[in-house]
Amino acid sequence: MDNNFAPTNVNPDELPEGFTTADPNNKASGASNEAEFKKQAIQEQKQMILEQAMDSEALARLGRIRMVKPDKAASVENAIVSMAMQGKLPGRITEGKLIEIVERKEAAASHASSINIQRKKCSLDSDDDDDDDDDCLILEILLIHVVQYQGLRNNYQQMDRYG
Repeated sequence: MDNNFAPTNVNPDELPEGFTTADPNNKASGASNEAEFKKQAIQEQKQMILEQAMDSEALARLGRIRMVKPDKAASVENAIVSMAMQGKLPGRITEGKLIEIVERKEAAASHASSINIQRKKCSLDSDDDDDDDDDCLILEILLIHVVQYQGLRNNYQQMDRYG
């Protein structure tokens, strides 16, 4: 399709509301293009470090993890890059070592997000391990009877007033 319209200099005040003077064919401005370039350079550097620190089977497994769970793969990648930068890697990471790293990260994440429920103790509870909570049950039954008694007593008092 021929494009017969050549760009011209337009005063921004003459444009209708919602329109800009930005070129629609220019996908990125200079600032965002530069930020994207830096991000890509960091990603390439990270990939080079991973390739040096891991063997091919471990890289393949990390790629499969990345397809299924990208956030988990990014976390593992960052941990490996950090260890490599600090010199804490004794050698190349094999597939088995990668599995250990992933399992450690999962255990740490599940431990941090686990829920611990602690039951409140009844005032009559004993500290015996073989306690079958009879004393709390008795207290609950007693409270139910007191409430029922008060309700009945109120009913009788109302009947005495009117009858």
